[in-house]
Amino acid sequence: MSSKMKMNKKLHESDNDDLEMAPLKEVSLADPPKVIVTSSSSTSSSSGRGAGGSSIVTACLMYCFCSVSMVLTNKSLASGYNASIDGDLNVLLVVWQAMVAVACVELCKRLKWVEYPNFNMRTARLWAPVNILFCLMLFTGISALEHNSVPMVTIYKNITNIIVTAGDFYFFHTSAETLVLVAFGVMLTGACAAAWNDMNISFLGLFWMSTNCLVTAGYILSLKFATKNVKLSKFGMVFYNNVLCTLFLLPAAIFRGELTLFFRTNALHTSDYFGKNLFAGFVGFFLNFASLNCVAATGPTTYAIVGSLNKIPVTMLGYLLFDDVITLETWFFIALSMCGGFLYSYAKIQTGRRKLAASSK
Repeated sequence: MSSKMKMNKKLHESDNDDLEMAPLKEVSLADPPKVIVTSSSSTSSSSGRGAGGSSIVTACLMYCFCSVSMVLTNKSLASGYNASIDGDLNVLLVVWQAMVAVACVELCKRLKWVEYPNFNMRTARLWAPVNILFCLMLFTGISALEHNSVPMVTIYKNITNIIVTAGDFYFFHTSAETLVLVAFGVMLTGACAAAWNDMNISFLGLFWMSTNCLVTAGYILSLKFATKNVKLSKFGMVFYNNVLCTLFLLPAAIFRGELTLFFRTNALHTSDYFGKNLFAGFVGFFLNFASLNCVAATGPTTYAIVGSLNKIPVTMLGYLLFDDVITLETWFFIALSMCGGFLYSYAKIQTGRRKLAASSK
């Protein structure tokens, strides 16, 4: 197995954690993505590492910026305009961003920056069951951000890893190591205690967070079944998921009256609202490039660590920007759950190293 294939395999394993943080970013468990990189960019990456690692820092910062800004923008869109409307536009928000993602990936294909097959109805039919989970994941993610603080959503989504591991054990008979189970215990204890002590937590907020964890785990697990019959690259998945998402959710948005509500609400017809939707869709798509660039410049270990550390600025900025009321006790349990997340990343890194060492023999 070549070093490039090993790198892509490690990226796919690490992507599960970041999926919750960036709704339009995809996890590819099939073929490695075909991304065209010029020789000059490759040379600059190598020289950057040799000259002090400026390209490494840039790659990590780019990945962090996309990951963090994705969550904060969606939080602003989900809860920042509630005073202007009677209801919510959560389905329509997903549709807007999916349309932007389709436009971005098609533009990149025409510029020959990425490669994936043209739209095929048979592929779309085979992919549709997975895409239903994808649509539900995006909708419940937006709804969870609407009804909960960013710190709570950030740490609560760690539970998705527990559900995925349980699903791996049940469906694929993949056992978890002791350190991973310890990390899960710390994450779950911290998340449950933080929710118990959160003064602003509500049944609706817990419902959407729990549903999002279940649906996200279901989407990740379903990919392992679907990719046996459908071979899509990373950007092929971005294309099909967002095209089908638009086709499925636009009628739902019309049926729920969201499109009519949007056109009747003049307070939403602003450059600020349109700009945030455009930015969220673009960043959600660009995060695919940022993650590939980060793992290529730094390696899968650093990529996994950066992904875990992303939760710190997301949590702090979410608290500062949206004026959430969080007690000292809740902060302690949030920190505890985040420590569990770091421990989980460390355990997965060690597992990956052992597998890599075994395969190289």
